Amino acid sequence: MRPYLLLLAGALSLAALAATAAPVELAFSDFFAQPIGPRGLEPTAKLKAAAGQEVRLVGFMVQREQPQAGQFLLTPRPVAMAEHADGEADDLPASTVTVLLSESQRARFVAHQAGPIALTGRLEYGPAEDASGRVSWIRLRLAPEALAAAPASH
Repeated sequence: MRPYLLLLAGALSLAALAATAAPVELAFSDFFAQPIGPRGLEPTAKLKAAAGQEVRLVGFMVQREQPQAGQFLLTPRPVAMAEHADGEADDLPASTVTVLLSESQRARFVAHQAGPIALTGRLEYGPAEDASGRVSWIRLRLAPEALAAAPASH
């Protein structure tokens, strides 16, 4: 076999292996450097390296007064949010993750689940504004089957 064909075959094998690789285990404590320095929150190398990768994250679903279709928020501790009363003055931790459902589930409302939940999805890092005007820095994009057993609301 010609050398370039071997390289191509090797690259295809590596791509197939990467597609079936286990997700990166990520914790909320991996998001920002500790202690917080004079420049404020700084993302860790682990968070930046995980961007674009499949990750597994365990956290708590934020209990919202006004849930949004196609997404929910995940935090390192239980949080209840009263958007009507609190407006922009919410108590969400800096490490809050916006969990985005797949395109086929954009109209779905996910019922609040108490207790810790483990989610696997593709991590996105960087500023992004949603339809409500909220800016998120960390997002987890779920596959369509990720919430197959989770109850829907509305």
